[in-house]
Amino acid sequence: MSSKKQVAKGVFWSAIERFSVQGSSFVLGIIIARLLDPKDYALIAMLNIFMALAQSVIDSGFANALIQKKNRTNTDYTTVFYFNIAVSVCLYLLLYICSPFISDFYNQPELDLITKVVGISLIINSFGIVQQAKLTIELDFKRQAKASLTAVIIGGVIGFIFAYKGFGVWALVIQSLSNNLIKVLLYWIYAKWKPMLTFSYSSFKELFAFGSKLLASGLLHTIYVNLYTLIIGKRFSPIDLGFYNRAFVFAQFPSNNITNILIRVIYPIQCNIQDEKELLESSFVKYMKMSCYIIFPMMLGLCAIAEPLVRILLTDKWLGIVPLLRILCIAFMWDPVMRLNNSILQVKKRSDYTLYAEILKKICAFIILFITINWDVKVMCIGLVLYAIIDVAIIIFFSRKVINTGYIDQVIHILPILVLSAFTATVMYLTTLFFTDPFIQLTVALLIGIIIFFLMSTIFRFQQLTILRELRQ
Repeated sequence: MSSKKQVAKGVFWSAIERFSVQGSSFVLGIIIARLLDPKDYALIAMLNIFMALAQSVIDSGFANALIQKKNRTNTDYTTVFYFNIAVSVCLYLLLYICSPFISDFYNQPELDLITKVVGISLIINSFGIVQQAKLTIELDFKRQAKASLTAVIIGGVIGFIFAYKGFGVWALVIQSLSNNLIKVLLYWIYAKWKPMLTFSYSSFKELFAFGSKLLASGLLHTIYVNLYTLIIGKRFSPIDLGFYNRAFVFAQFPSNNITNILIRVIYPIQCNIQDEKELLESSFVKYMKMSCYIIFPMMLGLCAIAEPLVRILLTDKWLGIVPLLRILCIAFMWDPVMRLNNSILQVKKRSDYTLYAEILKKICAFIILFITINWDVKVMCIGLVLYAIIDVAIIIFFSRKVINTGYIDQVIHILPILVLSAFTATVMYLTTLFFTDPFIQLTVALLIGIIIFFLMSTIFRFQQLTILRELRQ
């Protein structure tokens, strides 16, 4: 079993790697958003569903299958490598052929060429999936961090130059291609692995038996999440889509990234202790509470300071995203609970439960979507909050089949954190009402929020403070 020091080191470097990539994209998005109108920014968002679906098919759950398998061989790695490349080429050709139809669907002529260029990322990324999985298995997040940070800096500089020169949406396209290419090249250098001239059908069959269920559940989730962008882009104005896209990115950023950081480190460790039930359950509870302790106050705090934050970062022309951002923050704050419950199913080799849960969740999700679509984007976002609650309820129903931590136990574990976070966010919001200058609103609210949260944590002796201190040792 990995030591506490290994966990802390993995979390540290995973955090650097994750936030270097997402942070750079986030900052560049702010720069572009200040230069462009919401209508211009919506162009990239219109391609999200096609790129996300293609990337899911390329991986096909093989990365998780490699990490989960204990006796993996070089033949396994090589088989996955060639499969990823072959599928990526086929999907790029399909995307290339369909690009005029995508352009016609949205009635945006520019999308034809943009789709053909952006799609090249699919092939580039396919060359690095196995290398990244290998580094993850070795808990070598330090080299992943170096590769990603280097790629982000170089790609970010290139993207900024093109944005400054007035290339608009193409700055994002060029930045993305540069970033992916440099990152994959560095993965090859750091992983020190090269494919053999072989392909094993038996290896493919074994890995696909596990990964295919993850692929199916992943495709369902990807279709659902990106369907909002597709429908909003088609049914409402490009400005509405631009507002929704930026609100989605802002709300998803803290929750998604912090949860990913924890899962990337914890998942391979838990796979190694998958047969030690009590140890696995205690690990699950520990990291769920810690992730909620970090994410709940961040998401509710972001909800409280949404208006001054948007005015400072994006200017007043983007104030339309504020109500959407606040609603989506409440939806995404439940992400760590859902993801950690889902991860434990994969650890216990129950990808079938993952698929069953995803089917049930998406039946509910599509019903909510097609009901709320009859109103406006704000109501659709409220529907996402309802779905988030249903999502958590369904995944816990399946996870309690493999661990003894059900609904009541999980509510008891996270309820004090939720109450403290809600109280802190309420005080922060009320603080902003006493000032008119957005910089003063933001600064004072953040300071008061931090003081209240950690002071109350100390007074009521929240164990998460102790856990965080232990990780630093």
